[in-house]
Amino acid sequence: MENHIIAGMAGESSIATTGAGPEQEQMRNIGDHATMVKWQRFSVPFAYPVAFTRNLFALDNPLLFEMLAMRERDKRHRCLVYLDEGVVTAQPDLPNRVRRYFDAHARHIELVDWVVVPGGEDIKLHPGHVMAMLKAIHRLRIDRHAYVLAIGGGAVLDAVGFAAATAHRGVRHLRVPTTVLSQNDSGVGVKNAINTHGVKNFTGTFAPPWAVLNDFDFLETLPRRERVAGIAEAIKVALIRDGDFYRWLEANAQALARFDQSAEEFMVRRSAELHMHQIAYGGDPFELGSARPLDFGHWSAHKLEALTHHEVHHGEAVAIGIALDARYSALAGLLPEPEAQRIVELLDSLGLATFHPQLLATGPSGELALLAGLQEFREHLGGELTVTLLSGIGQGIEVHDIDMALMAQAIAWLSEREACHALAQ
Repeated sequence: MENHIIAGMAGESSIATTGAGPEQEQMRNIGDHATMVKWQRFSVPFAYPVAFTRNLFALDNPLLFEMLAMRERDKRHRCLVYLDEGVVTAQPDLPNRVRRYFDAHARHIELVDWVVVPGGEDIKLHPGHVMAMLKAIHRLRIDRHAYVLAIGGGAVLDAVGFAAATAHRGVRHLRVPTTVLSQNDSGVGVKNAINTHGVKNFTGTFAPPWAVLNDFDFLETLPRRERVAGIAEAIKVALIRDGDFYRWLEANAQALARFDQSAEEFMVRRSAELHMHQIAYGGDPFELGSARPLDFGHWSAHKLEALTHHEVHHGEAVAIGIALDARYSALAGLLPEPEAQRIVELLDSLGLATFHPQLLATGPSGELALLAGLQEFREHLGGELTVTLLSGIGQGIEVHDIDMALMAQAIAWLSEREACHALAQ
């Protein structure tokens, strides 16, 4: 079995600094007040493997065992496993395959328990699911040298990851993403969260996983809707970071739409690589600033999901958000019009929608409800509004102001385009 791993003051003052070590001292004189400031500095290096394989739970595939034992090979490692209900429905033998794998390697790994949890946004909408996980972690004595393993889509990884990150201030968390979207984007990152106070991802943490193990076999049993929707995140990252990859997506759109194995695997790996590169080298892996460069197309996507009560799934909403922000970029003079047209045509060719009627929904004062998503997007990080748009294929650009009238025009263009397509059918 071959496994592929990608190894991220006001007033008059005078200051005197002493010491060159991590605890530098600063003496500050402000008026008649002398103040000493000690600076504590340290860094914590993060490193985790992201692997791509097939048949992860085959008894002769050592990848999972090796990842659990990679730093303490002489221990017997305890593991609590959470399974996405949707995955278990599609693969009813999965719990038995997991159990047999642990039994076959019982000298070194122990399956403490396995639990089936709801998939999709339901697990993120109801905090009781996370509280149940925390109770289980406590009851089963999962400590900081044991593991919580999540097998499922992005929502399950988010919720289980949040529980693991907060129990004991963080227990080891290993992810097994099972959807295109979670394998090529969210599952390889450092964030987890649940939805509270009516806000998507309001409650969460930054907590890098112990390892990410992508098993392409899980993609084979996905509904077509979910399998196609995950491609939107690959288009997103290609548009802002890699023009060559975007042109590859265009050239291979038909192969991707029919789920050609070779094309799908390359798309997932390359998208994951680009997301990982941004986290490691983008300069702000925990989003301490005001920018969210990997969230191109997402300000409207998050709002659209809420407006449709999650009838529109995340990848589908991202596709619509990409179309909207590409059109706005062209209207604002940032992106050549032919390139904006190329983007919506690629989305069309994959069967991804570029419009939903809720884009035209209005609020109490007659304003477009979607546009409130811009303020919510800003509030999630704080600071000034920072939205990633496009200046070219493969070239993202950050702006700090959105012309609401121009954005309304972009929405109207998508609506008119949708109406023309409907008449043509």
